[in-house]
Amino acid sequence: MSKPTTYPRLSTEAMRLHADNAADRPVIIALTDHRITFTATGRARMEQILNDTCAAIVYSDFFTPDGNGTNFNTNRLIKYQTGSLRDDFDFGHIVAVNPAMLRQAVSEITDNFNAAGWYDLRLRLSRLGEIIHIPENLYTATPIVRSDDKTGEESQFSYVDPRNRASQIEMEQAVTSHLRALNALVSSKGHTPLDFEKDSFPVEASVIIPVRNRHLTIADAVNSALSQKTSFSFNVIVIDNHSTDGTSEILAAMATTEPRLKIIDTTICEGAAPGIGGCWNLGIHSDFCGRFAIQLDSDDIYNRPDTLQLIVDKFYEQNCAMVIGSYSLTDFDGNPLPPGLIDHAEWTDENGPNNALRINGLGAPRAFFTPVARRINFPDVSYGEDYAMGLAINRKYRIGRIYESLYSCRRWKGNSDHALSQERINANNFYKDSIRTFELAARIRN
Repeated sequence: MSKPTTYPRLSTEAMRLHADNAADRPVIIALTDHRITFTATGRARMEQILNDTCAAIVYSDFFTPDGNGTNFNTNRLIKYQTGSLRDDFDFGHIVAVNPAMLRQAVSEITDNFNAAGWYDLRLRLSRLGEIIHIPENLYTATPIVRSDDKTGEESQFSYVDPRNRASQIEMEQAVTSHLRALNALVSSKGHTPLDFEKDSFPVEASVIIPVRNRHLTIADAVNSALSQKTSFSFNVIVIDNHSTDGTSEILAAMATTEPRLKIIDTTICEGAAPGIGGCWNLGIHSDFCGRFAIQLDSDDIYNRPDTLQLIVDKFYEQNCAMVIGSYSLTDFDGNPLPPGLIDHAEWTDENGPNNALRINGLGAPRAFFTPVARRINFPDVSYGEDYAMGLAINRKYRIGRIYESLYSCRRWKGNSDHALSQERINANNFYKDSIRTFELAARIRN
């Protein structure tokens, strides 16, 4: 007897096999090779909700055993939204799928993806019915440990690993088809032209640095900006957001000898301290702000003296409303960390605005044509504010890219994204999905 043909778990052919074998009962699709053990009524509960709601897909929270296998941890997932378009959305380890919708969706598939089969299928299913999260632990997932498992920074940035380029292309094709079906594609030929000379500004460029309690790093950040070599005038605007650890005193001392350093103290504003987005709004709307506003985080540094020059030149070369560079991951002392360069080379001028809805970030450093940024404004949050601005900009305007490393992103225990709890990660991901939901609605409407 011949051995049955097997396919990669998440491939299109694997999805076709699920459809071919589907009867009338909900189809359970395993998304990983974890060993799954349903609770006593877990499978029945999953199937009941799928049938009662006529959903396309249901997924649930789950247990995982601890290292000894004697205690079990709860894994909470987040609700699916129409903007949950990122290809790494966490459904857990299994989903239950409506068999009739599964057969219909698979019958309409024309691509034959090796890595993006499940992604393509769930996007198609989302157009046929709801995708529902069940906030109950319905199964236990026991991992099978492999020697090549990645952890830490390398895992976090695996989606920009050049070794994964073929998979990235497949994912982009799938989301582009989905956006086309929703009438939400952005055309690369429809960019609104910009007149950079229309308004006057005190300087050509401003480096914007929001900061709160970074006495160990703020001087490095400011000095890396002030030491830039340019053919134009620039300044550095630091928004000091209620610092209490000596950061304010360091900045005040630096400003006594450096007239290009401008400090905005948020304690003079009424109400609660703003988020990072609110700090950015204070910066871009200030009288100090230049024609172009360029980002620098308070614990990072520009790693070359011509960073500002390269960014401003790109604005004029491509008539961009936003320019995004590339950065290198390092430790606090500047030693490289894997995977090294983060260049977001998945971006293309032809399809970048559409593919941007699939990925979870746009890169850094980010720079904005100030009049456009002033019209849109940043959401007053401390996560995803730049992503929201980027999506809104590339709906109408061109974004320029620089693929050389301009910036060192220093990872250390003081980072705001260091050792995040699962609750915080879920909140961050839910917010970015919300941003994509808003953006998707805007694109469909336009």
